[in-house]
Amino acid sequence: MFTLILAFADSSAQCVRRPNIPAEASGDPVVIFDCNGVLVDSEPLATAILSQEFTRAGFPLTPDVIARYFTGRRPSDIVAEVENASGRKLPPNFIGAIASVILRRFRSELRATHHAGHALSWLRGPKCVASSSSHERIRVSLECTGLIRFFDANLFSASDVRKGKPAPDLFLYVAGKLRVKPSECIVVEDSPVGVAASVAAGMTAIGFVGGSHAGNQLENQLRLAGARTVISDLRALKSTIIDLRGW
Repeated sequence: MFTLILAFADSSAQCVRRPNIPAEASGDPVVIFDCNGVLVDSEPLATAILSQEFTRAGFPLTPDVIARYFTGRRPSDIVAEVENASGRKLPPNFIGAIASVILRRFRSELRATHHAGHALSWLRGPKCVASSSSHERIRVSLECTGLIRFFDANLFSASDVRKGKPAPDLFLYVAGKLRVKPSECIVVEDSPVGVAASVAAGMTAIGFVGGSHAGNQLENQLRLAGARTVISDLRALKSTIIDLRGW
């Protein structure tokens, strides 16, 4: 366990270079939401499931370790880092098995983050979701919490790009698809890797610390990662965006 934690810490400390921003992306501003921990209060449940499944496979990772080093990361990247740190391979069907358990539990237990519906109802302009989760998990999360109606088909997964957060690939991909300049996007994120990814993409990040998983250090971590401001209540999102951009 100690060796794993040291390896994770070294990996998390790596910096992401700021890429060239595609000049062709243009259009109206868009608000990009992370899903887990922002729109849906999924992190405690997902972390507990990951810990249980890793331990069952012979990799005893506690929920605290998973939350500290892997919040906001793609499942494939989590598995790769655990395998690299331990020098051992997980079962070939491990990611699929975890996904099945998470989807089953989400359908019966997942709840929307407090005031998410309020924020989405009153927020002017186009909106989308950009998450490290799979397309299926994003859709299930939003359908079972009643939030899917706010986004239509504007759901984007890090499985569509080469590198997951903290690399900027996902956010640049979203900007290109929606034909909006990255500089005109505001991203709402609850993880330091998500904030870092959005800032590296040339977007403005709002940190969110209103989820049940948010600890006392999260606000400072989000600011250090580059969040322009941090909110703890989604009812404050519209006024925060107006203050930042004057929309």
